[in-house]
Amino acid sequence: MGGDRDWHDWHRDYADPGSALARRLRVVQGHIGAWLDERPEPGLTVVSMCAGQGHDLLEVLAARPDAARVRATLIEFDGRNVAAARARAAAAGLDGVTVREADAGDLAAYREAVPADLVLMAGVLGNIDDAGVRRTVATLPSLCAPGATVIWTRTRRAPDLTPAIREWLGEAGFAELAFTAPGGVLFAVGAHRFTGTPEPLPAEGRIFRFR
Repeated sequence: MGGDRDWHDWHRDYADPGSALARRLRVVQGHIGAWLDERPEPGLTVVSMCAGQGHDLLEVLAARPDAARVRATLIEFDGRNVAAARARAAAAGLDGVTVREADAGDLAAYREAVPADLVLMAGVLGNIDDAGVRRTVATLPSLCAPGATVIWTRTRRAPDLTPAIREWLGEAGFAELAFTAPGGVLFAVGAHRFTGTPEPLPAEGRIFRFR
């Protein structure tokens, strides 16, 4: 993971309910909650790329009486964020959550975690180059179970890549469920359902590198 940003301190904006980050979080969590309501069966699997401290998924699961039916793998590179996410999951009694300290850009990180019924890409696509975004979208059929949902975020700062991302998702076999782009902020949140055919996970390879 490149760049000079402190990805642990970055989470501080979640504490301000009026921040763009907190607003984006609420949209993502709304989609996660809706997905859980639509999928009442047991044995659901989730994988979260670059999961940070797991605020999006863990806060939703902690508030639900049916959290035990979910098996989730959170993939995060920063050791401090890994520790925070593990502590959050343990405090909430989320025994089905594994927080894996690994590089989410490396396909090896997904072994035994996919195919997943829900793939979370919050804060991922805005921190990799355009080629990496396209490669990540093209890799999703190797991460998804039949009928899986993908929830993703991306800034709309110029040049806005979100129209291309939506097109690439369609080409990869995904149908759009929702696209939220609020006024006054630059973030966008998308939710897509996989309607294509799952593909095998390559034994090795790199999807992206953080900038």
